Amino acid sequence: MKIFQAFFFTTFFFGFFSWVYIALNAVFHPETLSMPLTHLLSWPREDTFGIVCFGASFISLFIYRMIRENK
Repeated sequence: MKIFQAFFFTTFFFGFFSWVYIALNAVFHPETLSMPLTHLLSWPREDTFGIVCFGASFISLFIYRMIRENK
């Protein structure tokens, strides 16, 4: 069970702070949101990456809390 807790907490942590990075980028450089996240691939775009990161962090924290509460 500890491996699942670690996985979901790590997914929450990196997903949330990746979303924070994209959100701050949207504040200071909004013209780049429609650009690809990396120059190597045309997908995902920065805005799509932010949405996926927010969703992943939300779901991961929810699952992490459910697993942790079942002790």
